[in-house]
Amino acid sequence: MAREKLLSEAKCKSAKPIDKLFYLNDGGGLRLRVRPNGSRHWIFRYRVNDKERSSSMGAYPQVSLKDARMRAAAAKSQVQEGYDPVVAKRVFKAQNQRDTEHLFSSVAMNWLEHNHESWSTHHYERNSGLVRRYLLPDLGNLPIESIEEAYLFSVIKRVYDSGIRESARRARAVAAQIFSYGRATHICSKNPARDMADNPYFRKPPVKHHAAIPQHEVPELIKCLSKRGEEQLLKLTTIGGLLMALYTGLRDSSIRGARWSEIDFDNGLWTVPAIRMKSRREHIVPLPSQANLILRELEPLTFRGPDSYVFASNSKQGFISEDTLRMALHRIGFKVTVHGMRSLSTDVLSENSFNRDWIEKKMDHQERNQVRAAYLRTKFLGQRVTMMQWFADWCDEPGVESHTKNVIKMGIRDDR
Repeated sequence: MAREKLLSEAKCKSAKPIDKLFYLNDGGGLRLRVRPNGSRHWIFRYRVNDKERSSSMGAYPQVSLKDARMRAAAAKSQVQEGYDPVVAKRVFKAQNQRDTEHLFSSVAMNWLEHNHESWSTHHYERNSGLVRRYLLPDLGNLPIESIEEAYLFSVIKRVYDSGIRESARRARAVAAQIFSYGRATHICSKNPARDMADNPYFRKPPVKHHAAIPQHEVPELIKCLSKRGEEQLLKLTTIGGLLMALYTGLRDSSIRGARWSEIDFDNGLWTVPAIRMKSRREHIVPLPSQANLILRELEPLTFRGPDSYVFASNSKQGFISEDTLRMALHRIGFKVTVHGMRSLSTDVLSENSFNRDWIEKKMDHQERNQVRAAYLRTKFLGQRVTMMQWFADWCDEPGVESHTKNVIKMGIRDDR
């Protein structure tokens, strides 16, 4: 005759706490523990090697009476086979955690986190974007050790054949670094992405130089960015980012993550930290009056304290994204790149005979001649203040002859 169950769902629900812990028995080692604070928990009692042990079957009512009995029956079977349910649960949890850590997605995320501090913001964003867009959809849920070269090839090939060939090549290179990290941390033993490095299928696309805005179009660009109200298609943060790119010649990766603490209005200087500079050196940028004006216009919109972003947005990172400035230029009719503004300023300043060292320092270029570099430790800050104000004035009204006369009067021409 089947034994009578001592508990019912109604009895479990109506169990009220008292001033001390007590148990409601269900038989077969299963019982409901009720604490004075009102919490209720299923406990399974069993004996292993003549020692009494107990194992949690879960909290009530999240685990119903029916489910608790099923769990207790499974644990009883383990005891009968000579296993300790508590030890078995720990082994299962460890194995499950190990399996999760060995997924390609886990290794990729750990690789990104491991390198986050040593990379520039732009480099981290680009690599994490390649991982997220091109690798994780097909590889993320696979154990990294199980990924063969043939399958990885099919994943990269699909990206390459879609027309974004350089992104496909970069995704392959990023995958190689992830597998290399996996090998270094003893999670995998091979690197199929590195074996694909010389695959002739992934031919390097022709180099395309950054499209620079023609000098004669600069007044029209300034006019478009000066509009306000309903006739302006762009947000003020985007306008500010574009004008700062034009006036300073900085890369967009250095501009977008700017914080208000970096701006010194009193001295007209912007100190960009090393982490956002390609050179990995802190860079001091003189701000012409036009740049100061757009920053003052942005201040009431985005200033929330010294550490708040100048070009803030609702994006996950908190500031305008990588494609915002380029797409904004296209939207208002200029099929050029933000990086091309660096070329514009270099060309204009060189054509007007400014000192090459001042221009190179403005662009934060590294002097390749080590002997010469030792003599050029100066930042040419005073000279760059005047040079960059001249360039900003030129942007507002490109007139080579009149501006050249002003340069000669200021005595900052390079008459080599």
